[in-house]
Amino acid sequence: MSGMALRGWARTFANGTVVAKLEALNARHPWSHNDHFHSWILANLPERRHSALDVGCGRGELLASLAPHFATVQGADADASMRELAAQRCSGLANVTVQAGEWARTSGPFDLVTMIAVLHHLDVANALRDVRRLLAPNGKFLAVDLAVPSSLRDHAWDLASAVTNPIIGYVKHPWPNPAGKQPPPFPVRDPTQTFDELRDIVDDVMPGAEMRHHLGFRHTIAWTKR
Repeated sequence: MSGMALRGWARTFANGTVVAKLEALNARHPWSHNDHFHSWILANLPERRHSALDVGCGRGELLASLAPHFATVQGADADASMRELAAQRCSGLANVTVQAGEWARTSGPFDLVTMIAVLHHLDVANALRDVRRLLAPNGKFLAVDLAVPSSLRDHAWDLASAVTNPIIGYVKHPWPNPAGKQPPPFPVRDPTQTFDELRDIVDDVMPGAEMRHHLGFRHTIAWTKR
């Protein structure tokens, strides 16, 4: 069975009843696929921890998590409402700043640069070159992102993520999500490149980088500048 056939079968099985039930469970027990990977980032921090930059910092959750580990932490986001929320969240953290403007023009170097669900919003090759330039020697780039599934491997991970998504949501949030005011949504853009296409770009700009699939419809990129 091809990758496309595998995904199509999952969506048409039992006239779509299974998928509809999974989506209903997802709505009752939602969880943040992006915040879920904060622990992965914290487990892979560089040895030297003077400065960190989180590109696309959103509401500032990761900034707050990085603050105890670095002398200075900078957040950058193109969306003004996200910057405002991040600044509010980190208002009591003296070593955290949230900036406007182009992140690539930030004065480095940084021991850590992070991106969560950001890279597919950017020109990947140019963004990776900017990260490479901003990193200090032995600095780390840690990214979590999305890609278009194309290979059988990609679709297998996609299907596994669809099946486990409500299970993870139930474990994280056993009680159904109450209706009510929700936080402002993140800017959303669908990915346009496949995992293998990204792999080629990453290999060219960041030789030796490690890319891995994960549940939650995500993959990770880890690279140390030598």
